Amino acid sequence: MEKKKFKDLTIRDAFLFAAVMTDREICRKLLELSLEITIASVQVQTEKTMAYHSEYHGVRLDVYAADEKHTRYNVEMQVVRQDYLPKRSRYYHAQLDMDALLAGESYENLPDTYVIFICDFDPFGEGFYRYYTRTYCEETGKAVTDGVVTVYLNTRGEKEEGISSELMEFLNYVKNSGRKTIPEEEANSFIKLVQRHIEKIKSSRAMEERYMLLEEMLQKEKQEGILESIFTILESKFPVPEDLKSQMKIEKNPQKLKSWLLTATKATTLEDFRAHM
Repeated sequence: MEKKKFKDLTIRDAFLFAAVMTDREICRKLLELSLEITIASVQVQTEKTMAYHSEYHGVRLDVYAADEKHTRYNVEMQVVRQDYLPKRSRYYHAQLDMDALLAGESYENLPDTYVIFICDFDPFGEGFYRYYTRTYCEETGKAVTDGVVTVYLNTRGEKEEGISSELMEFLNYVKNSGRKTIPEEEANSFIKLVQRHIEKIKSSRAMEERYMLLEEMLQKEKQEGILESIFTILESKFPVPEDLKSQMKIEKNPQKLKSWLLTATKATTLEDFRAHM
């Protein structure tokens, strides 16, 4: 797939979404809308947003923030259906806990954590714009006070009960922003704020260079993942010599790598794989 040009990015793209959410006021307002709580202020952890962290599975474009009560938040845009989102949420909650609790500190000092996914698909298929998941005791049916909450926002929602018009308008904006920008006179105050910040970001040469760098890292990360899969498949059938691995590691064409992956699944011998590379 051809890399998307910086000027063509929309709020649906992970990089631009993360860039927009580094604005404290926009992040604070989105958290308030998503959770229907009052937040006085937030600090966005920019060192973990729009950055490369090898210990966090490479490039991270999700938003980390904390409010005045030390509650921790992780927010991520999801435009492609992911069937493992609940386990992804589990991983993010664990990361938030590890970052928040100092060594030797009591567990009672762990702050509440919220993971929020903005999904351009219905993650549970029930038509709601918002789904909350918490820990419950099966026998009593009561919530367990572990401070762990995951919220799934659904841009494809149909049931309007229980959701503010402002949040619903923002989710519809996300759903449609790949095709159009809402005229100033039609947008609510929050969407106006978002759109104006997007214009500011797109006028920044430094932000464009950052996007290009992170895209390059993401591409490299994907290539390494495909190569690892190829080597795993081949080595389950026969030994793979180091000279062949070295030859394959310098390949940059993603289509070539994908064709090798398909070839690896069909090859029965090393000679067979080489012949069809």
